[in-house]
Amino acid sequence: MNQQVLYDLSQKLGALLQHRSLMLATAESCTGGYIAQIITAVANSSQWFERGFVTYSNEAKIEMLGVQADTLIVHGAVSGSVVAEMAVGALKQSCAHISVAVSGIAGPSGGSVDKPVGTVYFAIAGGEKGVKVYNKHFPGERQAVRGACVEFALRQLYDYLSN
Repeated sequence: MNQQVLYDLSQKLGALLQHRSLMLATAESCTGGYIAQIITAVANSSQWFERGFVTYSNEAKIEMLGVQADTLIVHGAVSGSVVAEMAVGALKQSCAHISVAVSGIAGPSGGSVDKPVGTVYFAIAGGEKGVKVYNKHFPGERQAVRGACVEFALRQLYDYLSN
């Protein structure tokens, strides 16, 4: 993934958030803080980025974001149900107005027949639209999957706020 493309998307999103006086929080698993890293590469992003949670383990998802243990047991960490709870939890544990959550299987191992490597779930929470969940499959090796996750998250946040 081209870092300049990600930076440009982050700048565009930041301008929209700042124009609307909104603060963003991230809740990341498979991206390990990569979304927050791209966001904070933009000067003055503190005007629109409130905080990021890196919740790689199930325990972190439970402790930091309030994801229910039963949700993890029934659906698994890579699921729409879990990312929805992650996104809502990020709002509850921050001063943000909107949040994005991501959990997936970046590879090269960890996939299954039901959830192959490249399977990623996203959720955006905040505002009157409630929680919007997305399921994507990204091809490629680990870094390609992670980069595609960041790009998708930034684009979906922008679209969510624009419509």
